[in-house]
Amino acid sequence: MTWRGSADVKDRIFGALVYIMPLASAFKFGTFLIAQFPILSYLAIPVLPMALVNSIPFGNLILFFVLFLAVVRNPKISHFIRFNTMQAILIDILVFLVGLVLSVLLRGTGGGLLTETLFNVIFLGTLAACIYSVIQSISGKYAEIPTISEAAYMQVRY
Repeated sequence: MTWRGSADVKDRIFGALVYIMPLASAFKFGTFLIAQFPILSYLAIPVLPMALVNSIPFGNLILFFVLFLAVVRNPKISHFIRFNTMQAILIDILVFLVGLVLSVLLRGTGGGLLTETLFNVIFLGTLAACIYSVIQSISGKYAEIPTISEAAYMQVRY
C-alpha cells in the first residue's frame, strides 16, 4: 500500500524498530528452541533494550500507551510509522493473549511435547511476522499480514 505516500529513510528505520516490542514479548516462548539451537540466542541482541522497559514496573503497559497515544494517534507522524507501530502493537497483544490462554490451558502439565511444540510455534510465528515486517519496512513497503494489517488500517487515521 505505497499509495499513501513514500517513506523516507527515517520513516523506514522507525517503522522497522517498533517490531522489537513483539519480538521481545515472544522471546520467552523460544526457550525450548534456543536450548536446542544456541545460535538463535543471537536474536536476543536487538531485544536487549526491552530489558530496560521490562525492569520498570508496568513497563510494557506504559510503553503500549506511549506508542498508542503519542505515535498511532498523532496525525503529525507519517502514516507509514503509525501503521507499523499499530501493527507491532497488535502482534504484541496477540502474543500476550496466546500466552495467557496457554498458561491457563497448560497449567500443571510441565514441559511436555505439546507445550514445547506450542511454544516453538508461537516463537517462530512471531519471529517470521517480525522479520517479514522489518524487511518490508526497510524497503519502504507496507507489511501486509492477514487480519492484523486490516485491524491496523482500521485504527490508523489517514
